[in-house]
Amino acid sequence: MSERLLVLVRHGQSEWNLKNLFTGWKDPNLTDLGVKEAIAAGRKLKDEGLSFDVAFTSALTRAQRTLDLALNEMGESGIPITRNLALNERDYGDLSGLNKDDARAKWGEEQVLVWRRSYDVPPPGGESLKDTLARTLPYYVQEILPGVLRGQRTLVAAHGNSLRALIMVLEKLTPEQILKRELGTGAPVVYRLNADSTVASVKDLAG
Repeated sequence: MSERLLVLVRHGQSEWNLKNLFTGWKDPNLTDLGVKEAIAAGRKLKDEGLSFDVAFTSALTRAQRTLDLALNEMGESGIPITRNLALNERDYGDLSGLNKDDARAKWGEEQVLVWRRSYDVPPPGGESLKDTLARTLPYYVQEILPGVLRGQRTLVAAHGNSLRALIMVLEKLTPEQILKRELGTGAPVVYRLNADSTVASVKDLAG
C-alpha cells in the first residue's frame, strides 16, 4: 500500500492581502512576493522528496496560480487538477473589498473582530467559518479523501479559511482552537493518514 499523503498549502500573498483588504470571493492575483512564496512551496515539497498524483484547488486565481507555480517548480505540471468553488475562501459579504481599517471605522473594532474571529457569526451577506466548513468538508469527504485513502498522493492549494475547515477536522480542533490556528501564505502542511482517515503524522513546512 502506498502512503496516504495529503498536503495543504495556502496561496501566496495576494494583491489584496498586501493592501489589507477583505478578499473573500473577490479574485485578485498574486503579488511578486506571492509568486515567490508559491515557488518556494514547490521547492520545500521537492526538498522533502514528495511528489503528487492529483491536485485540487479553488475557483479563484490566487490559489490556482499558487498550485501551478508550485507544481512547475517540482516538475509535476502534468498531473490532473480539479478546481471547485467548494474550496473557495470564506465569503466576506459586505466586507469584501473594504480596507480592514475602514471596516473598523464603519462598524466598530469590536464588531469587526467578532466577524473575523468568531466561529459562527457571519458578516453581513457573508459566511462564518462554520458556514465555510459546511461547504468545504462534504467536498473533502466525497471528492478528496477517498483518493488519499486509495494511495493517491494529493496536494490541495486553497485559502486560509477553507483550509482551516479541513484542519479543524484533521487535527480534531475545537471552534476556539481553530480560530487561533494561523496558516502562513505559501507554507505547506504535510499530513500522512491512517487507513481510517485519522492523522498518523503532520509536518508544517513553514519558515
